[in-house]
Parts: sequence; C-alpha cells; structure tokens
Amino acid sequence: MIDRSANPDFLNDFLDYSSTILNKSPNTMKEYNYDINHFLKFIKYKFGMAKMDDETGLSNVEIKDLTLSTIEKIQLEDIHAFLGYMKDTFHSKPATLARKVASIRVFFNYLCNKTKKISSNPSLDLETPKIGKRLPKYLSLEQSQELLKVSQNPLPSSHGNHDNSARNFAIITLFLNCGMRLSELVGINIKDIDFTENKLNVIGKGNKERTIYLNKACIKAINAYLAERPKEGVKFNARDALFLSEQRRRISNRTVQYIVKQELQLAGIDPNKYSVHKLRHTAATLMYKYGNVDIRALQELLGHESISTTEIYTHVDNEQIRNAVESNPLANN
Repeated sequence: MIDRSANPDFLNDFLDYSSTILNKSPNTMKEYNYDINHFLKFIKYKFGMAKMDDETGLSNVEIKDLTLSTIEKIQLEDIHAFLGYMKDTFHSKPATLARKVASIRVFFNYLCNKTKKISSNPSLDLETPKIGKRLPKYLSLEQSQELLKVSQNPLPSSHGNHDNSARNFAIITLFLNCGMRLSELVGINIKDIDFTENKLNVIGKGNKERTIYLNKACIKAINAYLAERPKEGVKFNARDALFLSEQRRRISNRTVQYIVKQELQLAGIDPNKYSVHKLRHTAATLMYKYGNVDIRALQELLGHESISTTEIYTHVDNEQIRNAVESNPLANN
C-alpha cells in the first residue's frame, strides 16, 4: 500500500488519475509514488528549502508542504540535476534512470496538459538515457532440468518442518515453462485456470489480461499441488488464490523470491547470479532455442507490448556460432 499521507495533494491527485484514467497497475503506482517522492525531495534540497543529512541523505525531507508555485519554477536543468544526483550518489544504472524519466514525464504531462495546474512542462525536451542492449542471463537446459529435479525431489531437511515441495515445484515449473512474471504468478486464482482447455488467464503489465497455455508438465504440477493445498484455515481474501503461504494467505512476491533462491541453492546454482526474472528469461530463451518458436508467438506469450523487447531472445550463443562455422561446406577441406 502507498502511504499517501506524506504527499502533497497534487501528487495524490496524480496517483488517482494514473490509477483510474490510465488504469496503471499497483506496481506501477508504487513506482510513480516512489520516483516522484524522491524527485520532489531533491527539488526541495536544490531550491534551498531543505538540507541533506550526512547519514540519511534526503530520506527525511518532507514534501507535503510543497506548493504548485514551487513546481512551476522547475526547469529541465533541475531534472537533469536530479538524474545526475541519482547516478553519482546511488550509482543508478541507465535502466533505473530511464524509469525515473518516464515517471517524471507522465507526472508533468498530468500537471501541465491534463489539468493545467502549471503553465509549462519542463520535461517536454527530456530525453531518455541510452540503454545498451544486454543479452539476457538465463539457465542452460541442463541447469533447468536439475532445478526441476531438485525441486520435485527435495532433501527431507531442505524445507524444515513444513513440506511445501508440491507448491514449490509447481511454482518453478510454471516459471520455467510459461515465462510468466512474478506478479502474474502471485496473482493467479484457481478460477483463472481452465483445466478443459489447459490454459489460464493472468493480469500482466498495465493491467492487461492475456492467456497462457499450459503444457502437460504444468497441469500435472498444478494438480499435484491442489491435492495438497490447505483447505482449512485459509484467510478469507485468499480463498481463490492458487498459491498460499504457510500462514494460509496469498503467497507474496518476497516469499516466491525466497523459494526460488532456496531451490537454486539446492540445485547448486548461484542464487546471486539468477533470480525469478532470470527464470522468465530462461523459459523464453529455451523456447526460442529449442522449440523453433516464432518471434511473434513469443511476444504474445510473454506479454510484450513491443516486438523489440522480445528480440533480445533472438541472440545466438557460442554453441550456435560454433555450429554455424562447422556447417560451412568448406569445413572438411
């Protein structure tokens, strides 16, 4: 939940607009609130309205008293200064700075163009930091198979007093087979699953609903977990949730991240190099590499708005390069 009590009214109005009119997801709302809060705290410091603490930085700066007359004074150079502060102080990467830029743009677009609360938009010529394309990090086929094997057949002591192996195996199976996002998996309700057509509906980025088709491995793992899923003591607002925590609540993002980290360790894979999102990369890469999946089909499956986002999975690895050289008709001359 977002703590709106420390926000100025115009920021809360912006959040209401983003939630209702733009239909932004709860995760995006949290990002907007966090990014704009940080930006406005910096503005108070830059305008000499607050001091920066040597230990806490700007975290204790209050912004509730900010007025639109102060926002009116913000120039493009002030936004650039904020981005420079983020890079120098927090070593923010281009992707992080790009998200800040996106948040600031939509914020000022609301204040200037949508509601006319300010007369000019200082972010009009704001550029997005250039992000170099990096190849996605993913598990090999052998590592993926080992992760599934360990998750399905855990050591007796690996889960303490609670045997959640069926649940954990189903989680790993869905990640590696479907390439869904963390928030999508956590949000699955039992009623979202069509066991006749072997498919489920998930809510992705921007509150967009899409269909994910389930293969035999997924259906088998889900059914095995449902046979053991707690039936008594489930919290009222979690009755429909597919995955439950030990407290009989809908499983949280943090718990799933912990489960994945634990399973990676058990499989002998460095959990500091791989994460939940890397399992999404793994599913996409393995489908493209071994399944001859069309790039457009992969885009649809992953829920990417732009095909350019999906294209990072069309990279070639060293093995493919070696095979290309070996297949040269002159190779055996």
